[in-house]
Amino acid sequence: MSPQNLPGQPHLAYRNNELFLEEIRLSDLVREHGTPLFVYSKGAMLAALAAYQRGFAGRNVQICYAMKANSTLGVIQVFAQAGCGFDIVSGGEMDRVVTAGGKAAKTIFSGVGKTSAEMRRALHAGVSCFNVESEAELEVLSELALSMGMRAPVSIRVNPNVDPKTHPYISTGLKDSKFGVAHQRVVQTYQRAAKLAGIQVVGIDCHIGSQITQEEPYLDAVARMLDLVQAIEAAGVSIRHLDFGGGLGINYNDDRPPPADLLWKKLLALLDARGFGDRPLMIEPGRSLVGNAGVCLTEVLYLKPGEQKNFCIIDAAMNDLPRPAMYQAFHQIVPLTPGVEASGTWDVVGPVCESGDWIGHDRTLAVKQGDLLAVLSAGAYCMSMASNYNSRGRAAEILVDGTQADVIRQRETIMDQISKENLL
Repeated sequence: MSPQNLPGQPHLAYRNNELFLEEIRLSDLVREHGTPLFVYSKGAMLAALAAYQRGFAGRNVQICYAMKANSTLGVIQVFAQAGCGFDIVSGGEMDRVVTAGGKAAKTIFSGVGKTSAEMRRALHAGVSCFNVESEAELEVLSELALSMGMRAPVSIRVNPNVDPKTHPYISTGLKDSKFGVAHQRVVQTYQRAAKLAGIQVVGIDCHIGSQITQEEPYLDAVARMLDLVQAIEAAGVSIRHLDFGGGLGINYNDDRPPPADLLWKKLLALLDARGFGDRPLMIEPGRSLVGNAGVCLTEVLYLKPGEQKNFCIIDAAMNDLPRPAMYQAFHQIVPLTPGVEASGTWDVVGPVCESGDWIGHDRTLAVKQGDLLAVLSAGAYCMSMASNYNSRGRAAEILVDGTQADVIRQRETIMDQISKENLL
């Protein structure tokens, strides 16, 4: 029987009624490592990266993986070895980049609330650029850099007031967002930055949100950003590089985001038409590189039929997969071995003591107690947002490369959780 690929999941396929990721049968990993278990495809990550590389062929572009999507060292290592830089939003992420073999000189430091200690650490490490998000941050960064005998390389994050048409929690480019400098104040902010002795202006940055599935918001944001570059340079401040952020969506539920290579060809054509085609570019994809590369494997603990709802209770929970509880997000849920039981409609829920602990509502599944399920598109914003709520240990993580499966995170034990706590 030929493999049956899952739609939008080219590295997942059923073979002889068993679900495989690349060349690994997922039920074998469960037998060895237990559940919940995150498993990632290295091939899927590199294939997603290749789409960006095709779109940027022949251009001066630095692709920086936005590691907030998944900051596990083994994942970072894959992108470091592929030549990527990194987009970080904390000092801890800076340390992870260095530990995984990434280069600080290819790292961008973003985020609205950088502390003085984090700025100092990043300056000492030699990050390529700070994406500054407020005028107050500029002042603090300048003083810190001067105290270290340095100048901080800076781009200012522009808030262009563009609607990315995504969930409000992950929309970052609207005028009521905490992110970036309002476009009305951008020119004045650049003029102020150019006068600060501890600041070296190197670029401009824009990031409008995440899980964007339409090309229009990108085209709109690029056009507004280029208008600003012209105004900034007319005011006497030169801009070396253009940073267009990330945010391209993935296929969760028959979503159809534009392919990365085709999207960036259109954006590059816009740059060429406006006379900016020779500028160095930066781009910071995260979810689109890792989201569809990962699955979370889980066991059905109990089936609980009810008058209004039928509950399929699994051993993965909102602490493992926070997106449904946080964003009302959709993840496909499929069996590792399709069964012969009669299909039913189930709410797939976890064991955490919250009514918000659900993974999927009203799913048609043929399941029985003890079955194994895969929650798809779990490579981004799952493990990186996981917690110890209800004193649950975080799951193990496996990276698959063809026939090889490596443990890149051990399952967390209760002793790991309490090792930093003290009794009175």
